[in-house]
Amino acid sequence: MEFRDFSAYAAVGRLAALAKAPHDLTAAAGLTAQRIGAMKASCCGFDLLYATQRVTPEVVDALQELADEAGLVAACAAMQQGAVLNRIEGYASENRQVLHTACRDVFAEPPLVPAATAKARRELDKLRIFLDELADGTVTNAQGQPFTTMVQVGIGGSDLGPRALYLALKAYALPGRAAQFIANVDPDDTAEVLAGLDLSRTLFNVVSKSGSTLETLTNEQLVRARLAQEGLDPARHLMAVTGEGSPMDDPGTYLRSFYMEDYVGGRYSATSMVGLVTLGFALGFEAVMAILQGAHEVDRAALEPDIRANVPLLLALLGIWNHNFLGHATVAVLPYSQALSRFPAHLQQCDMESNGKSVTRHGKAVGWQTGPVVWGEPGTNGQHAFYQLIHQGTEVVPVEFIGFRYSQYGLDLEVAGTSSQQKLIANMLAQSLALALGKRDDNPARCFPGNRPNSVLIADRLTPRTMGALLAIYEHRIAFQGFCWNINSFDQEGVQLGKVLATRLLDLLSGRMVSAESTTPEESMLRQAGIE
Repeated sequence: MEFRDFSAYAAVGRLAALAKAPHDLTAAAGLTAQRIGAMKASCCGFDLLYATQRVTPEVVDALQELADEAGLVAACAAMQQGAVLNRIEGYASENRQVLHTACRDVFAEPPLVPAATAKARRELDKLRIFLDELADGTVTNAQGQPFTTMVQVGIGGSDLGPRALYLALKAYALPGRAAQFIANVDPDDTAEVLAGLDLSRTLFNVVSKSGSTLETLTNEQLVRARLAQEGLDPARHLMAVTGEGSPMDDPGTYLRSFYMEDYVGGRYSATSMVGLVTLGFALGFEAVMAILQGAHEVDRAALEPDIRANVPLLLALLGIWNHNFLGHATVAVLPYSQALSRFPAHLQQCDMESNGKSVTRHGKAVGWQTGPVVWGEPGTNGQHAFYQLIHQGTEVVPVEFIGFRYSQYGLDLEVAGTSSQQKLIANMLAQSLALALGKRDDNPARCFPGNRPNSVLIADRLTPRTMGALLAIYEHRIAFQGFCWNINSFDQEGVQLGKVLATRLLDLLSGRMVSAESTTPEESMLRQAGIE
C-alpha cells in the first residue's frame, strides 16, 4: 500500500478554497427541511444526520475526491486483508499486520485472512466451552458455588474498551452475573473494588498482551495477596488473557488462559479475548456473538467507496473538514445514553493514541494537523456542565451526538405528555439545532453565534449488536483519518518514554540504582516531591 502526504492531494487545495466561505447555517435558508432530508447517511442500523455540519454538496463532493485520491477505502481493504500497515518506512517499528477485524470475520466463508480468523474461532470455542462449564457447574469455587463476579485487571486498551462495552450492555447481563474492573496502579482503586466483593465467588481476569505490564502485574499481586489472606487458592480464581508464550502463559498459575495476537492493538482489542472473556461471563456467549456480528457488518460496510453511503468514512472526512480546513482543534463525542458513560473515554484512547502523531509513514515531520483532542460526557448531564462553552465560548468545538430512539430497559412513563426517552432525544436534537442555528438577541450575553458544526448518529436501541456496530464505526473513522494524514495509527511510541523514566524512578526508590551525585532530574524530582 502506497501512501502520500496529505498536502500533496489536489482535493486538499480545493477544500482549502471552499473553507474560505463555509456554509452559513444561520442564514435565512441555512438549514431547511430539504437540506436535513438530503444530508442523511445510513449504515448497519445507524442513521447519520449531518445537515448541521458547515458543508455544502460541493464540499461533500470534494471530500469524496479526497477519499478517492488518498485511496482510503483501498487502505481499509488492505488492512482487513492483512497488509503490514503498522510500520514506518526506513525506521525500526512494530512492523505488524492490523487485524482486529479478523476477530469478527468469523461469519464469513471464506474469511479475508483465514489463518487469523481461525485463531479467533479457536479462542471463541474455548470461551464457549468455559462459559458452558460455568453454567452447568463444572467450574465452581472450592465450595461448589457458582462464580457471580468477574473482575478484569488490565490497563489502557485492556480496560477502557471492555469497561465501556460492559457498562453499555449491563441491561443484558445474565441473572446473578456482574463485572468490575481494576486498572489504576493506585492501590486505592484495587482496595475499593475488592472491598465490595465476595472473593470466594469472584474470578479475576488478568489481561496483558506482553505479560509484563507493570501496573497490571502489580495489581495482580495485590489480588493474589488478598485471596491468600482469605484462605483462597489463587489458581482457582485467576484467569489470564495474554500473548501465547508470554510470562503469563502458565497453565499451572491460572484457571484458564486465552490468547491475544500481536496484530491486534490494545485500543482495538475489545472484540478480541481482551474484551470478550469478561463480556461473555457477564452477558453470555450469544451476546458476544451479537457484538461481533454488529462489528463485522460495519467492517464490510466500511469498504463502500461512496462516502454518502459509508458512515465511518463520512464521519472521518467531516472530521478532517472541521479540523484541517475550519481549524477546530477538538471534537466532543456526546452520547445521549447513560449506558455509554465510558464510551468517550474509550474513544479518547482509541483516537488520541492512534492519531496523536507528528511523523509520517515515511519518517518525516508532518506539515499539517493530525489528530484532534477528543473528549465527552453523556447528555443531558453535560448540558448542565460544559455546554455553556460549546454554545457561547470563543473555542468552537465540533460535536458528534449519539442517541437511541428507544431505551434499553423499557421502564418509562409519560410526564406532561412525553416519556423520559422522548425528552432525552428531544434534548439531543434541540442541542444540535441550537449549536447550528444560534440566536440573536439585543442582550449580547444572550446571543448564540451558531455555526457550531455537529452531527447526530442515531439508532433504534443500544443492544449488543448495535454496540458492536457503534464500536466499529468509530474504529474505522479513526483509521480512515490516519490513512488520510499519512501517519501510522497503530503504534504508540509516545507512551514509552514515561514508562522508561518511571522504571528509573522506581529503581532509585528500591535502591537498585544509586547515583554518586544526587543531581539527576529523577533524584531531584523525588526529593522535591517528598518521596522516599
